[in-house]
Amino acid sequence: MKLAKNWHEVLKEEVEQPYIQELKDFLTEEKRAGKTIYPPDDSVFYAFAMTPFGDVKVVIMGQDPYHGPGQAHGMSFSVPPGVRPPPSLQNIFKELEEDVHIPPPETGCLTCWAKQGVLLLNATLTVRAGEPKSHYGRGWERFTDAVLKKLAEREDPIVFLLWGRSAKEKCEHLFEHSHHVVLTATHPSPFSAHYGFLGCRHFSQTNELLKQWGKSPIDWSVKKEGLI
Repeated sequence: MKLAKNWHEVLKEEVEQPYIQELKDFLTEEKRAGKTIYPPDDSVFYAFAMTPFGDVKVVIMGQDPYHGPGQAHGMSFSVPPGVRPPPSLQNIFKELEEDVHIPPPETGCLTCWAKQGVLLLNATLTVRAGEPKSHYGRGWERFTDAVLKKLAEREDPIVFLLWGRSAKEKCEHLFEHSHHVVLTATHPSPFSAHYGFLGCRHFSQTNELLKQWGKSPIDWSVKKEGLI
């Protein structure tokens, strides 16, 4: 479980805080107690490995990792190649087709987005198998708050896509009256997607903003590729 070098440099002071060691100790105890933790150790910081700090153009904020077997691999909403997209991701693909006319892909792995500058960040980076939010309040939220603060301090503008109340509450206050742009919608889960997520047009809006800023738009098509 190692943070990419470029992110480590940005977050050097944060990763040296005492709570980080307490978080590591908690995860060690979970494993000693026989708990299954997702994602695997080598994938906890996968989002950071795929999207260097200076390359971030878009942030899609999630809550905590998928808690089913084989689903979580360190990026919000994404699943490894060969794993069936969960319902929330299926709704993301529905909106993708409606908004930018990209048909549902054969894979739910969003690594191709991450490589283009889309940081797929969860508020909490680990979870106990079968127990959503089981690692809330252990330090991850403080760490990801620090990530967001560093991004907020960047002069280069970023589009933040906040889907659901949890993402809005975590992020919105950081970007009030800033040069960054925040787009909000309900969460893409089956319980809320029809009340504001489907039809939000965030993919096309994001690309319009990126073009206005002189940046290359995101190719939102999801291509088959393996993990790196």
